[in-house]
Amino acid sequence: MELTSDQYARIAPLFPKPRGNVGLSNLQVLNAILYVAEHGCGWRGLPAYFGNWHTIYTRMNRWSKKGVLDRVFEQLQRERMVRIRVEAYGPDSTGIKAHPDGTGALKETVHSPSAGPGAAGTPGFIWLPRMPEQPLP
Repeated sequence: MELTSDQYARIAPLFPKPRGNVGLSNLQVLNAILYVAEHGCGWRGLPAYFGNWHTIYTRMNRWSKKGVLDRVFEQLQRERMVRIRVEAYGPDSTGIKAHPDGTGALKETVHSPSAGPGAAGTPGFIWLPRMPEQPLP
């Protein structure tokens, strides 16, 4: 799923003008984005012929925040150059790190039997007996 130069020429006005010393053309970056979308790989998994993955990711992120990618993909689908449908993204838990407290694991509440009562310091609560409202018969 790569666009040709002729296909890119039809959507080129949708892209912002490159700023600074740009080593990758917008067509190269767009083809790299399409590669990631098609193959589902991570940015670091991009083949070397696309260029530096971080440069591509940075530009994609900038375009995404400005709404450029929305307009580009809408136009690509209108002209039937690319058929992509994104409904939902659901990460699996293999790539998400969580602290054990965040997973619902029970906390360790058993105190060490070797520690004396004075080792813990002052108690965390004070129990006060309550008198019943009615005296017992």
